[in-house]
Amino acid sequence: MISIFKDIFEYQFLKNAVLAAFLVSIAAGIIGTYITSRRLVFLSGGITHASFGGIGIAYYMGISPVIGAIVFSVLSAFGIEVLSHRKNIREDSAIGILWAFGMAVGIIFIFLTPGYAPNLMSFLFGSILTVTNSDLIYLIILNLVVILFFILFYRQILYIAFDQEFARSQKIPVNFFNYILIAFIAIAIVLSIRVVGIILLISLFTVPPTIANVFSNHFGKIIFWSILISFIGAFIGLLLSYSINIPSGAAIVVVFVLMFGIVKSVSVLFQHINRKKKLKVIIDK
Repeated sequence: MISIFKDIFEYQFLKNAVLAAFLVSIAAGIIGTYITSRRLVFLSGGITHASFGGIGIAYYMGISPVIGAIVFSVLSAFGIEVLSHRKNIREDSAIGILWAFGMAVGIIFIFLTPGYAPNLMSFLFGSILTVTNSDLIYLIILNLVVILFFILFYRQILYIAFDQEFARSQKIPVNFFNYILIAFIAIAIVLSIRVVGIILLISLFTVPPTIANVFSNHFGKIIFWSILISFIGAFIGLLLSYSINIPSGAAIVVVFVLMFGIVKSVSVLFQHINRKKKLKVIIDK
């Protein structure tokens, strides 16, 4: 274990991986809290898989797959938002349509790409050890913008997350905020793909806030705990994957789920103990 910590400070790719884990934890903690509060987990899954279409088109056109994924994901997110407001199309149906469409487009364009097919393992299953300096710069910019936006419009976001009708009664432009927030979700998802991959990414934005919700029901505190839990889980998963040579994305997700199981079990145990204490007090009276 000591040698692993020594390697982290010695090798640049491990330094990048740890920094990426920290930066992604900030974005996932903030955005993930909004996703779980609004119950947009399925939406985030749809955006995640739709981004594969942008990756395929980008490879075909010879441009950065990250740029292609961001553009395609944001457009898909807006498409879901528009379709879900139509009375004759349910939101889950709109998500399912664009989910499948994005994956299909990605597969077709990758097949049509001249020469050898690109290695997509890092996009599908994650590879935090391959994070580049450009990826880190993108994450830093995203975090700065998201943090500033949530600080400036915290009250409006809080109202929208829990009661959109009340938010409208307070003269808040709900639809405008929804489009901005859904764009943040799409961009954060794409920039986090390197960590756990398209297949497992939904867990990064849902498990830490769910764990944090065990500790608190306060929106701001859930964000704080989500960031902390995300980083701890990602860091432990990174150490695990590096030490026993297993895929980093899968290792991180397994750690998240184990953390959830432990926290939830301890919470249930404490609740049981407290109920017994209260029952004993009532009986003694």
